[in-house]
Amino acid sequence: MAAQILAICIFIGMFLMIILDKFQRHHITLVSGALVLVLVFGVCMHSADAIWKTLNLSCIFTPGFWYGPSGEGSFGINWSTIFFIAGMMIMVEGLGKAGFFRWLCLSLAKLVHYRIVPLLLCFMTLSAVLSMFIDSITVVLFLATVTLELAQTMHFDPVPMILSEIFCANLGGAATMCGDPPNIIIGTSLDYTFFDFISNTGAAAAICFVLILAYFTVCFRKKLLQAERENGAITCPQPGTAITNRAAFLASAGVFLLAVILLVTHAMTELSVACIGVLVAALTLLVACLTNGKQTVAEIIKAVDYKTLLFFVGLFVSVSGLEETGVLDIIAQFITAVSGGKPAVIVVIILWVSALTSAFVDNIPFAATMIPVIRSIAAASGIDLGVLSWALSLGTDFGGNATPIGASANVVGTSVAAKGGYPIGWGRYCRYCAGATVLVIAVSTGYLFLRYL
Repeated sequence: MAAQILAICIFIGMFLMIILDKFQRHHITLVSGALVLVLVFGVCMHSADAIWKTLNLSCIFTPGFWYGPSGEGSFGINWSTIFFIAGMMIMVEGLGKAGFFRWLCLSLAKLVHYRIVPLLLCFMTLSAVLSMFIDSITVVLFLATVTLELAQTMHFDPVPMILSEIFCANLGGAATMCGDPPNIIIGTSLDYTFFDFISNTGAAAAICFVLILAYFTVCFRKKLLQAERENGAITCPQPGTAITNRAAFLASAGVFLLAVILLVTHAMTELSVACIGVLVAALTLLVACLTNGKQTVAEIIKAVDYKTLLFFVGLFVSVSGLEETGVLDIIAQFITAVSGGKPAVIVVIILWVSALTSAFVDNIPFAATMIPVIRSIAAASGIDLGVLSWALSLGTDFGGNATPIGASANVVGTSVAAKGGYPIGWGRYCRYCAGATVLVIAVSTGYLFLRYL
């Protein structure tokens, strides 16, 4: 009992500190994780085995971690997630240095002859598609930056476009296993493939994306058309100006294409996502070295967001404290009891609670916490674990769109806008995105009922 109470207090304290945002997130989770290892597992439980099991270092040295059936336990630090995210970060840094994202945005602007409403639709689509394969934070960062640049040249308010890009990035991220951090955690923890997500959450994301295209077009069309009529002739940078090293650009684009192919086929090749992440990172660094020299390699490695990786490590340890002490089993039993064991009620609870929670707190720790919960619910009630997983994925990914702090991509997008002289307050953000979030969660509820229940 003492271990359970202490694990709960540590976890709640961690969550509150993340919400208050007074300290860096990785410091909070690392301190929380250290307290779990020392106080919960060491002092209260006197279990060295629990500490070693949570660190989960041995899994890295098993063949299944890299190839074939997963050799990694579901408990403790999910090193597959860490390796995969690190590899994708390195690839994205290589693409950015090669000018890939800026070239893509300028090419789309030229394709639509710099007309603002078609550009809005193009950037929404680009945001959703890129976020299926690249972390949504990076996608929003590059798109928002280029949007501000185009807005200065074309004289329009970039806020509607940035809001749309943020929303669609989270929609696109929900469609695949590698698109959003919660999905990466769900996929690696429960051994789902890229195709598992595409064929389940991807279908829901596609339906919602069509609705959101129409929604934001109706919301912003009049204002953007007015700006377009007032502009007159416009001269914008040519796409080719984004490419300073053609060899680096083509090779980096090739690595990105290879990463997509490996992710799509990893159920057939049996390469783990950790293996894919390491392979893609190695190829990116090799390309950078051959085309731009060792200095660029050092710059890419330095630019990796190590704070986020450490955040994940501390988070996994903190969640393990709740799992090892049986707290998450109690939560699962409570949800099952409240729902009367009815699958439809359980799915609705998970979807809407995930969405509501993710609107106000970071969806990453919530998803990590809920994975062992839904595993316990599935085992106790006999409900298909996949259905609960898709409900959790859609709830956390879509619900994060409701507020400026609901997902990391939201924080990045609004920060870029503010630095560019276009601050987005809670009122303006929620006026457009909160209603859209309720819409996509409602559609997701209908989708889950029609397809699985």
